[in-house]
Amino acid sequence: MTVEAMATVAVEDPAAPAERIARLFTAHRRRLYALARRLSASQEDACDLVQETFLRVARAPGAIPDDVRSEEAWLVRVLVNLCRDRWRQQRDRRRLASFVDHGPQETRSDPESPLMARAMVWRALEELSPRRRAVIVLREIEGASVQEIARLLGVTAVTVRWHQSRGRRELRRILERAAEEKRTG
Repeated sequence: MTVEAMATVAVEDPAAPAERIARLFTAHRRRLYALARRLSASQEDACDLVQETFLRVARAPGAIPDDVRSEEAWLVRVLVNLCRDRWRQQRDRRRLASFVDHGPQETRSDPESPLMARAMVWRALEELSPRRRAVIVLREIEGASVQEIARLLGVTAVTVRWHQSRGRRELRRILERAAEEKRTG
């Protein structure tokens, strides 16, 4: 390799990761935002998750898969892992708050209200393990296929179906318990 060629490579290398990250952002930001929006409580949280996903990518551009077809799955795994971290933090904060809290706070609302039902479902989803929650959201809410979820999460289709089945049962139990508490409370 000539000195000129080495100089060209040295000059082009710093820009290459930035261009690739920009291309990834352009190609996948909408899909990632849609997923983040379904996995988070607010639009702001979803935007933060997408931003943090691309910050992680920018910190380790060498970790991006070389295969263009694997990029989206890799980005989804980064996003889901960030969600899992946040869920764990929230769970830990709730546990800590339960020690400090002076008892449950009642909320008065119409039990037939669609907003109340939606809130109940989202609270129930928060009680699922992060992997099960991701599978349920991707399958039941986004309508992704089992094979697509397996590819995105880096697990087998059997694992996806298992988490889906267990997640549905857990959700039913959680929702039934919440409805019973509402009736008796």
